[in-house]
Amino acid sequence: MFAKPRLHDLRLICSYTGKVLIGVGLLMALPLLTALAFGEWAAAVDFLVGLGAALLAGCLLAWLGVGEGRPSWIHGMVTAAISWLAAMAVAAVPYWLSGHYLSYLDCMFDVMSGLTTTGLTLIQDLDHVSISLNTWRGLLTFVGGQGIIVLALAFLSSAGGGGYPLYVGEAKDEKLFPSVLHTAKTIWKISLIYLVVGTSTFWVVGMAIGLSPLRALLHGLWVYLAAWSTGGFAPMSQNILYYHSLGYEVVTLLFFVSGSFNFALHHAVWRGDRKEMFRNIETVSFAGSLAALTVIACWGLMRLGVYPGAVAVFRKGFYHLISGHTTTGFMTVYSRQLVLEWGEVALLALILAMLLGGSACSTAGGFKALRVGVLWKAIVQETRRLLKPGSAVFAQRFHYLGSRILGEAQVRSAALVVLMYLAIFALATLVGSLCGYPLLQAAFEAASVSGNVGLSVGVTSAAMPAVLKATYIFNMWAGRLEFMAVLALFGFIAATMRRRGVA
Repeated sequence: MFAKPRLHDLRLICSYTGKVLIGVGLLMALPLLTALAFGEWAAAVDFLVGLGAALLAGCLLAWLGVGEGRPSWIHGMVTAAISWLAAMAVAAVPYWLSGHYLSYLDCMFDVMSGLTTTGLTLIQDLDHVSISLNTWRGLLTFVGGQGIIVLALAFLSSAGGGGYPLYVGEAKDEKLFPSVLHTAKTIWKISLIYLVVGTSTFWVVGMAIGLSPLRALLHGLWVYLAAWSTGGFAPMSQNILYYHSLGYEVVTLLFFVSGSFNFALHHAVWRGDRKEMFRNIETVSFAGSLAALTVIACWGLMRLGVYPGAVAVFRKGFYHLISGHTTTGFMTVYSRQLVLEWGEVALLALILAMLLGGSACSTAGGFKALRVGVLWKAIVQETRRLLKPGSAVFAQRFHYLGSRILGEAQVRSAALVVLMYLAIFALATLVGSLCGYPLLQAAFEAASVSGNVGLSVGVTSAAMPAVLKATYIFNMWAGRLEFMAVLALFGFIAATMRRRGVA
């Protein structure tokens, strides 16, 4: 039971939420400058208004808050949950002013989809949006992948060790260094280095397939931002199919697989510990589940004769499976083709891949390979215990940035999060079915939003009911924060509303 929050608690949460909104506002300066550079005057006004709204809201919250104070775990969790909702509301202002959305709810849907690196979109006439608006879409995905709290800690905070509860509230718990600020800055350093390498690579490949140098550079930047953040937002309505290039598809695959790996794993490899790639429980778990699901999906596709040869199976079948497993959501077919051509076996394999997801403390979503690996080890441990004499004592070990002993707390934590993912998956499937969509299609879309993936069979559109849009927003938000911050917020609200003297 939460203790009744005091005014100081509310003011501390306001203070840190205000910093996050200020960060979102300052981030709008980048698409604003882009609009000015390309002479997109109407878009420039849109972003100027959005920037002003975000800074006004952020400064107001910071003024209402306290200047100093070390956040506790509950402060960090609640701040993370509220900040994501507040950022969604203010970041949607340029979307709404652009005229490319039918309602403000659609704008907030797309912002949450970007920040959670989901990649589903309700935008209208995507092929003709401004350069600055596409840049804003990419930035939201890129920043959301690293985490808006990580952004605030890295560039706006000097709170020292007090920032760790905020960091954990955003579903990250790997400290690369004793200082959480140093950890946040290192995460951004890794991402920015890859940004230069990735954009340059896509630029070259884009020119090689016939795009003009400027267009190749812009598309390379936007696609990289979505690939590295496993976000799935593409600058054209045909998604990656637009490029009609095997080379472009392979490059996207390399970067979104890299983006789905734990930042701590990247850091370990950069320091020279390349063996970690091959013995880490996450990479082993991911490789094993990917191999098994690939066999199932390819068998289902080949049984139906969907694709004529190995290259087509790779580009249309395996590509979507690994895009789903890394929770990226890039597509090389039209969404309705998945329903009309793939069959139930391949679709079920893809649903499972989306739910399993990528690595913990990465830009990916889903159950996470660490939890899948821990639960598998727990099954092995229980099986061994059943087969051994009752007096036998043994320890189940696994490798995760060092050798570790499997404990009951780890198993309980992994099982709890997986059960909660399954709960919101069931919720979204139920709501989709009640809204009139076929069960398999409703389940597919539910897996996509719950795992922050972005693959679609056509259910997600501006025409779907508002209640389904709201459900999907909730699932994307709760799944990205991995539930603890969301539960903390609900408990905090209940404690705030509880009358004094009532248990």
